Amino acid sequence: MSDSDTTPRRSAYARLLDRAMRILAMRDHSEQEFRRKLTAPVMTKTGPEPVDASEEDINNVVNWCFENRYLDDDRFARQFIASRGRKGYGPSRISQELNQKGIGREAAQAAMRECDIDWTALAREQAYRKYGEPLPTAFADKVKVQRFLMYRGFMMEDIQALWRNFDD
Repeated sequence: MSDSDTTPRRSAYARLLDRAMRILAMRDHSEQEFRRKLTAPVMTKTGPEPVDASEEDINNVVNWCFENRYLDDDRFARQFIASRGRKGYGPSRISQELNQKGIGREAAQAAMRECDIDWTALAREQAYRKYGEPLPTAFADKVKVQRFLMYRGFMMEDIQALWRNFDD
């Protein structure tokens, strides 16, 4: 193989690695999300241009990012859970979103166990924010609160704990 044959390949690899660093500089990504962004057409002034890297180059860049800890699915899952929890979403919805981003069920469950979010307190906070304090006690209004919290991804046991009287 002559030097002129390897130069364009190195150049494509270098451009791909540069693009990878720009993508990962913004925020953490899951491997699936990262691969999708790496292979997406590059927007230029003249319009989208396809990525000129081979599948081997993409795999090498992804492996390099894993080896150098720029890419870590476990770290991404923990940060994603914390971020979505701060936005008021519950564990069911967060798990579903992690699955859509390519994080396996076991990894998502492990990250959920590691996080120190009190889901019942978060559900109560979201219900108070939406419906005020004290929470409504009429059946129709309780159903509205439950439906809202289910949509936000909270478990039924956390929702029912809002009205449970612990003095019994």
